[in-house]
Amino acid sequence: MTTVLIVDDQPLQRFGFRMLLESSPGTEVVGEAEHGGEAVRMAAELRPDVILMDVRMPGMDGIEATRRIIASGGRSRVLVLTTFDLDEYAHAALRAGASGFLLKDAQPDELLAGIRAVAGGDAVIAPALTRRLLDTYAQHLPQASPSRTPDDDPRVRSLTEREREIFVAIGQGWTNGEIAERLVLSESTVKTYVGRVLAKLGARDRIQAVILAYDLGLARPSAPE
Repeated sequence: MTTVLIVDDQPLQRFGFRMLLESSPGTEVVGEAEHGGEAVRMAAELRPDVILMDVRMPGMDGIEATRRIIASGGRSRVLVLTTFDLDEYAHAALRAGASGFLLKDAQPDELLAGIRAVAGGDAVIAPALTRRLLDTYAQHLPQASPSRTPDDDPRVRSLTEREREIFVAIGQGWTNGEIAERLVLSESTVKTYVGRVLAKLGARDRIQAVILAYDLGLARPSAPE
């Protein structure tokens, strides 16, 4: 059973999500919060598997709430809801530690699949879309110091040569299938490597690995077409 905390300042929106989730086998709504501060408190008390987080709320918004929930080291994963797929708020939420985002008008099946994916440790949005999102807001990313290299980071040094190849490929937004084809590996082998890389990097999911690759200078914004 996947437990879910709904965070939205609109009562009708919360009601709609609750009706959908409670009618779906395998999901249970354990609470509702109207704003970020309440979400942080309830996340600590209820420890839900997934937090369905609105971004724009009065008081503490969803970005700050996500940052605090992730920083607490709890088990909950955050699935952000936004209005536009390239909304800068979604970018900020991903950098705060969210495991992905969906549009508010996502189809019910898409929302349920997203919740299941996040609960299972996967990212909701495809790596290529993560790449497009980061490209769009690359100007917000911190610039690496010229005196530092990726190898200065102990997490990168812990990777084997092949694992580093996989990490760079993840940073480029490649899917497992694309990595398998380009590195001449089976997809099952790639999946195993990806798991090892995420574990060594301390990344919660592929999204966080892509962000780390950008931060370390191992991935760069795509050149304009």
